[in-house]
Amino acid sequence: MQTYSEEQIGEFKEVFSLFDKKGNGTIEPDALGDTLRSIGQNPTQAQVAEIIAALPDKGAKPLSFELFLDILSRPDGFKAAGTTEEFVQGFHVFDKDGTGYISAGELRYVLTSLGEKLTDAEVDELLKYVEVSKDGMVHYEDFVRAIASA
Repeated sequence: MQTYSEEQIGEFKEVFSLFDKKGNGTIEPDALGDTLRSIGQNPTQAQVAEIIAALPDKGAKPLSFELFLDILSRPDGFKAAGTTEEFVQGFHVFDKDGTGYISAGELRYVLTSLGEKLTDAEVDELLKYVEVSKDGMVHYEDFVRAIASA
């Protein structure tokens, strides 16, 4: 079980309070993932759903800060998102010609169909960070680096 310093706990409490919409010391279960991500954790949507499903009330009630700290301190924690190089390697699989480019349509398909699926609106937002060539191609290494630095 992870232990945190008083300073860290104070920072977590500050972030938690930003998601405490009613000002009553709790957050809604649907804000759990965003709250965790705001303090540097990287849970997937599936992990968040699994955590909520494991709660005694299955997420029917708001979460207290104490419960949030318990979740944050889980022994198995959250996996790191992966390195930039690992993401570039993942896109390399779709680069049939070995040019460093994949079509914007194929990129959209990958992002909306595989792994942690994004919505079309989320993909549109991500594509704002990278140049799409006249023939609809995206340099995927530039894409990954732009997203990683955003």
